[in-house]
Amino acid sequence: MTRHTLGEFEQLVLLAIVHLRKDAYGIPIVDEIQRRTGREVARAAVYVTLRRLEEKGLVSSWMGEPTAERGGKGRRYVNIEPSGLRALRESRQASEQMWRGLDPASLRLQ
Repeated sequence: MTRHTLGEFEQLVLLAIVHLRKDAYGIPIVDEIQRRTGREVARAAVYVTLRRLEEKGLVSSWMGEPTAERGGKGRRYVNIEPSGLRALRESRQASEQMWRGLDPASLRLQ
């Protein structure tokens, strides 16, 4: 079994996909991350990250039906794969282990 180390933005994209379920594609993923984190997100960054996650086998994608609003083109939807869920869990566990024993409110520079 291959273990994947996730970067922070990869985690945000995967979590947005989990929240969106079957309605996950580029723009709603951007909106979900911005709404939940309050930070600006470039569409291009999401698309590059989705491609990388698909290459790692953590997400899969498919083309939806053509729509008139998109000039007859379909949207590329994404779904998180079991390996993506595993990677998210492992990333969260690693982060929680690093935080264990620390009080975030008392962090100071030495």
